[in-house]
Amino acid sequence: MSSIPLLKLNNGLTIPAIGLGCWGGLTLETRAAAKDWILAALKTGYRHLDTAYGYGTEESVGKAIRESGIPREEIFVTTKLPYNHPGRVFKSIDESLANAGLDYFDLYLMHWPQTIAYQEDDDDPKNPDGSLKAVDSPTFNETWADMEQVLASGKAKSIGISNFSIKNIEKLLTTAKIIPVINQVELHPYLAQKELLEYCKGKGIYLTAYTPTGYGTVRGDPTINQLAKKYNASPAQVILAWHVARGNAAIPKSQDASRQKDNLTLITLSPEDVALVSSLDRGERLCNKADAQGKVNGWTLEQMGW
Repeated sequence: MSSIPLLKLNNGLTIPAIGLGCWGGLTLETRAAAKDWILAALKTGYRHLDTAYGYGTEESVGKAIRESGIPREEIFVTTKLPYNHPGRVFKSIDESLANAGLDYFDLYLMHWPQTIAYQEDDDDPKNPDGSLKAVDSPTFNETWADMEQVLASGKAKSIGISNFSIKNIEKLLTTAKIIPVINQVELHPYLAQKELLEYCKGKGIYLTAYTPTGYGTVRGDPTINQLAKKYNASPAQVILAWHVARGNAAIPKSQDASRQKDNLTLITLSPEDVALVSSLDRGERLCNKADAQGKVNGWTLEQMGW
């Protein structure tokens, strides 16, 4: 991990700039199978694992950590409060810890700013139009107050947010007693998020990029591939080098051992090539697009601040 920078958070703790995205698919089988490729990543050198209650891989992450033999304190583990749990934050963190078999998480994120109705038999309740059933309460300000209590309990060493825009961070900061350490968002060369990156830096909040290499869409871009040839690297390595040069973290997901290793082998782009990659920005979301009702998980783009 010597080549992977450590980012110093606003609470003094550090997080490896490159981590492993631990989304495990939609079936119980693939989520259980994730343990093997997460374990392989730990053996390769990863020390930053990013999971979520909603990914269903907290258990696999915990098993992989224990089987690795690596001391728990050497691994930075992130999980997330799902969008239908804002009214049960304290129960949810306990459930996540039990799933993982861990005593604490290094980082606990509010996965989305919106609140989806909680129903025990349905994690994704829908409105008649097919959109997720968003509700007005609790607000993300109220949820954040509960997360601040989670931090005080020691069950999480840091707390942060995910999918928050400048607009919603501004609202959050009107009541927050603790500044989030991280805002995890979709971020890649086609969605460079320059304004959000600069705003968050000004507040002492790091961005962590999900979908960081932009799937095959961005990895197949001619400019990215020209740079890959120039640096004798993979397209993913070029893009991850761009992330590191901009000062944010990134959590690429890979189940393939060779690609996992490549993602930890950083190259250094020239300032001109960093700017060239940034010039590919087209404000294009590839992961969380609006649905047929023009909503993202029950909220309009205006509510999201997108």
